[in-house]
Amino acid sequence: MTTTDFNPMAVAKTHNQSPELLLFQEIDDLYEEARNFADGEPIASQEMADAITTLREGIHEAGKKADALRVEEKKPHDDAAKAVQDKYNPYVQPKKGRVDMAKSALDSLLTPWRQKVAAEKAAEAARIAREAEAAKLAAQAAMQASAGNLAEREAAEELLADAKALEKTARRADKAATTGLGLRTVWEAELVDVEKALDWAYGRDAAAFHAVAQRNADELVRSGVRSVPGFRVVEEKVASAGRAA
Repeated sequence: MTTTDFNPMAVAKTHNQSPELLLFQEIDDLYEEARNFADGEPIASQEMADAITTLREGIHEAGKKADALRVEEKKPHDDAAKAVQDKYNPYVQPKKGRVDMAKSALDSLLTPWRQKVAAEKAAEAARIAREAEAAKLAAQAAMQASAGNLAEREAAEELLADAKALEKTARRADKAATTGLGLRTVWEAELVDVEKALDWAYGRDAAAFHAVAQRNADELVRSGVRSVPGFRVVEEKVASAGRAA
């Protein structure tokens, strides 16, 4: 039986085997035959070239049939997955579903308000911090001036205690101004110098740049362009599915 007249459904009914198992067996057999030919020795005659061509055509066609069966077998699963995705997408699709759209709209209201509250808390924390620092300096000055005067020393100790209490208040205010605000920090890189950015990126991952350039050049050459800056366009003949004349 040749590959061209192979009918997996008909054979499956005859031998009570699934089409894919028959195709797998055929491909396995052809693969083993290909291993016998592909032993490192070059083609020595037209007869051998014809035999290898026939073998290649056979395994190529068997592969096409196997892939068609794969698509057919996979289709119900793809359809089922798509149906589930379509059912949930209106609600949970990133950026387009109702959940993300509602969150985005509400965040646009909450963000400026929370930023305003954060700024007010930061200003209050800064004010208390300034007062705490001033109180600390005043207490230190009073301590120095109280030498030899017990009453003034006692008063200076009270000022120092008040200054320390105010420092604790300042620390609490600073914590309140920097945590629990419902805001998160987002860092973004803004491109301001293309040349410097390209030099940096190339030095960081030159292989990625080479891959992008190669991919773009290959696309141009496949489209018919025969001159690409920085590349040498080379013509090469390779084996295809057709027979040699």
